[in-house]
Amino acid sequence: MIFDKLKQFRCGVYTLLGNGKDALFDLMDAVLVTRSVYSFVELSTSPVFRRQWSSIYEAIEDGLPPRFELMQLYIAQLPQTGQLVLAGDHTAWVLHRMQ
Repeated sequence: MIFDKLKQFRCGVYTLLGNGKDALFDLMDAVLVTRSVYSFVELSTSPVFRRQWSSIYEAIEDGLPPRFELMQLYIAQLPQTGQLVLAGDHTAWVLHRMQ
């Protein structure tokens, strides 16, 4: 049942994405499964990103996700009962400077 709900959610997101939705979807999957991301090129090496590295830039440039519709889809996934607890990661990031 949980897998079916996830599958429906992913289909809903996919149908809302416009131009470049295949590359955007691959990019989202790559972000989700990559532990640390330091560059777009690194994302393009992810096993779930099935395109050439330049597709990342094209997808971001061409894609214009409908924020309101996506937010409605996200909100629909929240449980309607009980107290909702939202948590964020506030871990400090170490900035690497090129020397």
